[in-house]
Amino acid sequence: MERRQTAFLFDLDGTLVDSVYQHVLAWHEALESEGITLSVWRIHRKIGMSGGLFTNMLLRETGLVLDPGRSERLLRAHAECYGRRSQQIRPLPGAKELLAYLTEAGIPWAIATSGRMATAKPTLDTLGVDPAKNPIVTRDQVKYAKPDPDLFLAAAERLGVDIEESFVVGDSVWDMLAAQRARALGVGLLSGGYGEAELERAGAYRVYEDPAEMLRHIDEVGGRR
Repeated sequence: MERRQTAFLFDLDGTLVDSVYQHVLAWHEALESEGITLSVWRIHRKIGMSGGLFTNMLLRETGLVLDPGRSERLLRAHAECYGRRSQQIRPLPGAKELLAYLTEAGIPWAIATSGRMATAKPTLDTLGVDPAKNPIVTRDQVKYAKPDPDLFLAAAERLGVDIEESFVVGDSVWDMLAAQRARALGVGLLSGGYGEAELERAGAYRVYEDPAEMLRHIDEVGGRR
């Protein structure tokens, strides 16, 4: 029987690049610019979902009614605040090496992020990933972002692989929930600030500290050469 192709579909922020807290502080600054007070820890718990869904969930946290104009201002302010912090962002330990290993081994991989290309491009540059050569799916390209499965389904389609033969690698519960809904196996990383038990409850098949530890255990998730 012919062996079916394994593929890896990566989240970006907190999974391949150390950018979660820049996003948190950017959202905090954007909210403050609109006179909205929200604790930083509460913001962190929402990182990984789309910006639009994030602003909608503010209703639950603050009881505010966000009209479309205010929501759009928040999204623009977040992008601007994040852009000012983007020079601080670095690849997570082992991220470049993990992608290089998969490429050399002929194992397909793609990146699927809830961020829009405008905010993702600087972090992709730090990884040395070229969107013209490597499949990148951003929020701009799908109807719904995480925890909906659209981003990962689109990434698998771009690679020409079966989503059920793919591993979704992410750092948040939203990644793991999206993986389950896409019918892919989820691999959790602790590098975004969620705990091991949280990721496992959300469906993670394996949990590693960061890309470096995942690479050391790549045989556990079907990443053999």
